[in-house]
Amino acid sequence: MTGWRVSGYTPVRRLGAGASGSVDLAVHDGTGTPVAIKYLTDRPDDASFRAAFRDEARLLAGIDDPYVCRLYEYVEAPGGAAIVMELVNGVSLRQMLRAQGPTTPESALCVLKGSLAGLGAAHAHGVVHRDYKPENVLVNGEGASKLADFGIAMPVGASAGASVTGTPRYMAPEQWTGAPASPACDIYAATATFFECLTGHPPYDGRDLATLRQQHARAPIPTDPAPPPVHDLLRHGMAKRPADRPQPAQVFLATLEEVAAGAYGADWEERGLRELARRAALLAALFPFPDGTGGATAVASTSLGAATSTGDGSERTAPRRGRARTALVGGGLVVAMLVGGAGLSYAARDTPVAPAGAAKPEARTELTAGTPPTGRVSASATPGEPDGSTTPTTAAPSTPTGTTTPTATTPATPSMTPSGSPPPPSTPAPTPSTSTSPPAPPDTTGPTVARVTASPTELDPAGCPYGPTASTVTALVNDDRTAVGDLRVRFRYTIEKQSYEQSMALVRSGQFRGVLGDLPRPGSTTRIPVTVLATDAAGNTTVGDSTVYVTLYSFCTPG
Repeated sequence: MTGWRVSGYTPVRRLGAGASGSVDLAVHDGTGTPVAIKYLTDRPDDASFRAAFRDEARLLAGIDDPYVCRLYEYVEAPGGAAIVMELVNGVSLRQMLRAQGPTTPESALCVLKGSLAGLGAAHAHGVVHRDYKPENVLVNGEGASKLADFGIAMPVGASAGASVTGTPRYMAPEQWTGAPASPACDIYAATATFFECLTGHPPYDGRDLATLRQQHARAPIPTDPAPPPVHDLLRHGMAKRPADRPQPAQVFLATLEEVAAGAYGADWEERGLRELARRAALLAALFPFPDGTGGATAVASTSLGAATSTGDGSERTAPRRGRARTALVGGGLVVAMLVGGAGLSYAARDTPVAPAGAAKPEARTELTAGTPPTGRVSASATPGEPDGSTTPTTAAPSTPTGTTTPTATTPATPSMTPSGSPPPPSTPAPTPSTSTSPPAPPDTTGPTVARVTASPTELDPAGCPYGPTASTVTALVNDDRTAVGDLRVRFRYTIEKQSYEQSMALVRSGQFRGVLGDLPRPGSTTRIPVTVLATDAAGNTTVGDSTVYVTLYSFCTPG
C-alpha cells in the first residue's frame, strides 16, 4: 500500500481494489479495533469525482441502524479522500449462495427481513440504495444480515440524468428507464434476491441486457420454483408497477412476518437465523481473522458538522456526535464495497502488510462523520462460539523448486614419478576377467505429484459474459528416473457422473499447467473434483493424493 493514508490508523492489508479506489483493512491506533478504509485513488484531484465520494459519506452518516454497515469517519486531504467504515463478522450472501446453494425458506425470510429493515432505515433518512444484490448483503456469525455499499445511492426523488445505473439481474423495470430514485426499486431488488435465496438463481435468466430489460418489464413474475406460502410476497415485492409494491418497507416487513409465522410457525426466525449462522461458520476460511481476534467495533450515530480552520491551510469539520453503541466483532471480518462500479473482493490468506510507522503531521481537510472506536468500547468473540472461528496455522516456508544440494567429491590424486628417476619397469597388463554386471532393477516407482491447485475455483458455464469460464490447474511433478520433460501429466475431472481427462504442459522445472474451461451448463450448480495423474517412461502412473474442487454454476454471474 503506497501513497496517502489516513492518520490514526495502522494499515494491515489490502482487501480489494477497483477501477477508482481501494479498500484497506486497518487498525484504529487508539483501541486496536479493525476497520475498513475505502480510499479514492483514481482522479483524486477531480473536484466532481471527489464531490461524489463526499456525497456517499454524507448519505451514510445519517443512517444509524443495526441492519446497515455504519460510517465512522470521512477524511479529505490534499493527497486524497477516504471513508472509514464498520467491518462485519461474516460473509456476503453471494459467497454463501455460491458455496452452498439455496437456503431454507426460514433463512431466506430472515435475509429479506433484515434487508427490509435496513432499507427502511435508509429510506427514512431519504436515501435510496439503488444497488441491492447478494454481494451487498453481509451475514454475520449469528445469522443476522447487514446492508452494505451505498456507492451509487441517491436521495429519494433525485434524477440520475441520462444514465442508468444498477445491477441488471436485480433492477426494477422503472430503474431501466432512468426514473428518479425511489424506495420501490430497492423493494423490488430485495424481493429478487429473496427469490434467489429460495431457488439458487436470479428470477430472470436473460443472456444479454436487452433480454433482461424485457423480462423485468413484461415477463411473468416467477413463483413456481419457490415454496407456495411465499408466492404472494414475490408477486407483491416484484410487481411491475412501483405503486403496486408494498411501501414503505416497514409495511412489507409486517406482511412478511405474518406470512412467515402462519406458514412456518412462531419460531421461524430462530430456526432461520440458526441455519444462516451454521452456513456462515462453514465459510470461516473466508474470514480475514479466522482466529477470532477481530476485536471490538464502536458504532455511532453521526452527521457531518461544520468545517473549521486548522491553521495549516486545510479545514476540519467538527463532528456532531450521536449516541454511541458497541457491536461485537469477532471470528472474522468482511467488507463489501464497490468503488467506481467495480466489485471488490479479498482472500483470507492475503499476505499482511507491515504496519506503517508513525504518521507525520499532514495538512488536510477532515470531515469527521462519526466517532472512531474509543477506549471505552471493548468486546471480543468468545472462543468456541459458533462464528466459524478457527485457529490459523502458519505454514513453514517451502523449499524452492529445482534447488539441488551440492555434493562434495574427492579429486583424483595424480600419479607422479620423482624427477630424475628412471621410469619403473613395465609389467604385463593383467588379463581382464570376463563378467556381466547385474541388470538394473526395474523401475516400479511412479512419479511424485504435489501442490495441486486450481484458480479460480468458481466458474460460469461456457458462453457467460461476466464471470470466469476457465480455471488454471497446476501441479508439481517429479520422478526419480524419468526427466520431467518426458513425463506425461494430465488432470481428471468428473461432471454429472462422466469423467474426462485433459493434458497438462510443462511450464517450468517440475511445474505442469492445464486449463479447465468452456464447460457446458449443468442442470444444477455442481462441485467438480479435479485430480492430477502422472506417468513416467516405464509406464508407472501416480494419481495425486490432493483433490481440488471447482464449482460450476448453472447460471451466469449477474452483470
